[in-house]
Amino acid sequence: MSNNTSEQIQPAAPVFEIKPLRSIQAVIADLKKPVAAKHLSQRKQGGQSLSYIAWYNAVKYLDHFAAGWSYNVVSVQTIGENCVLTVRLSIPCVEGVVSREATGIEPLVVKGYGNCASNAESMALRRAAAKFGLGLYLYEK
Repeated sequence: MSNNTSEQIQPAAPVFEIKPLRSIQAVIADLKKPVAAKHLSQRKQGGQSLSYIAWYNAVKYLDHFAAGWSYNVVSVQTIGENCVLTVRLSIPCVEGVVSREATGIEPLVVKGYGNCASNAESMALRRAAAKFGLGLYLYEK
């Protein structure tokens, strides 16, 4: 250990910045803004091209506009030949914690990418975020 009294131990830089809570109206107003085109993906469905926001981009928007958000899986059910998953998305705000729930459904036998649970969870998360305004306009077709 140094005996030099001029050396000071400096506190570490904060790992993250704690943002003050905002009103739910302010959060929703920001989430309702159009998603940047570079953050949208495309897929073919029923002969037409649909734009959607991938779950990982939805997470980035929530991180930016709804600091402290969280979600949890409320239920996972098998209904017929489908996996139905319900999630609850919660956003802390000055009014308290505001939550929205949504479901995602995926056939048990997945013909494309992923598995039934992860695909249903992705859908449910995006739908719950849309209930706060994120990409909601994309459903208006």
